[in-house]
Amino acid sequence: MTGVEKALQTFYSMKLSDIMPPIISMPIVTLDSPIVNVLKLLRTRHHVWVVSDRESMKLEGVIRYLDVMCILLPPETTKARLGNISAVFKSILGGAEKAADVMERNIMTIDEESTVLDALTKMRRYKVQILAIVDENNTLKGEISLRLLIDEFLRLIKVGGVQWTQHGSSSPWE
Repeated sequence: MTGVEKALQTFYSMKLSDIMPPIISMPIVTLDSPIVNVLKLLRTRHHVWVVSDRESMKLEGVIRYLDVMCILLPPETTKARLGNISAVFKSILGGAEKAADVMERNIMTIDEESTVLDALTKMRRYKVQILAIVDENNTLKGEISLRLLIDEFLRLIKVGGVQWTQHGSSSPWE
């Protein structure tokens, strides 16, 4: 088994709870947070988690960076069709005022005791790049993103001293 294969095996078996960032560093708002607060966070983040309140941290939804278009556009620019009627009301001009009005309720989640391999598999299956990490009560515990997984893999290779040279390439991978 090569160094890279060993590194990957270690990487795949890592628990998400061991590599997720501290919850204090995550973009989180409550259901009643004004849309302006959400937009301020989305200037520098790709998503914002929506929880019922800061005490329980029960996960209710997510607002993604691309959702800002629906928030800012007038409602008449959104075609109301079956399954998409709620997008009309996600506009500020359509009456949206709080995070609860614009959040996506269908959230991809994963258990905090899951492994990196579990997360990668779920991300690929559902074509998402970020998962909310929750416990059995749907309490937000953290997040795991493809970017965090890439960083962790690169850290693991560096710490393990693994040199990975891509086949067919004249330069080493760094």
